[in-house]
Amino acid sequence: MNKKELVEQVADHSGLSKNKAELVVNAFIQRTQESLATGDALQLIGFGTFSVTDRAARKGRNPQTGQEIHIPACKMPQFKPGNKLKEAVK
Repeated sequence: MNKKELVEQVADHSGLSKNKAELVVNAFIQRTQESLATGDALQLIGFGTFSVTDRAARKGRNPQTGQEIHIPACKMPQFKPGNKLKEAVK
């Protein structure tokens, strides 16, 4: 499913127009990005938790040349699925 299909399904299930459903989907995406950018986690009970984790600096290897490279530390978004989502996927 892509974003367009998600907007259509939100519109169908909620009774909203496609334009309003797109506003809802875009608002959710934007707010999730803003929360993660400030280091806050977003927990949706039954669905899962979006959070940010720190990755330590490490050494890597270029597979083409075999040269060892330094990979700097960074922050990475993470998603941990909730129990209801895990059960739905089984």
